[in-house]
Amino acid sequence: MGLTALMGQSVWDAQGIWVGHVVDIRVVKNKSESMQSHTVMGLLVSARRAPVMLGLTRDREGRLGWLSEILARVVYAGCTFVPWDVVASSDTGEVHLSAHRKQLSRV
Repeated sequence: MGLTALMGQSVWDAQGIWVGHVVDIRVVKNKSESMQSHTVMGLLVSARRAPVMLGLTRDREGRLGWLSEILARVVYAGCTFVPWDVVASSDTGEVHLSAHRKQLSRV
């Protein structure tokens, strides 16, 4: 499954408690001599908002413009960051975590 398929999926913690919907995926660009690749750092999950940030534009270095940065701060306020290493499964149309909701941090 590709990363874009995660957008909008429901996220459930280890106890079966609903955390929210995936609204963004955080990645970091890895530069190596042979090729450029990306590593998934985690998911941004919101219980209040649908995935509306799909069209944010970034420059060639992956930075947001000033207007997109302000918009992202407003939209992502109150979101929960889910580190990729606590994602237990994501291939069933829902994301299941190996951590409890209380262990996750706010953005």
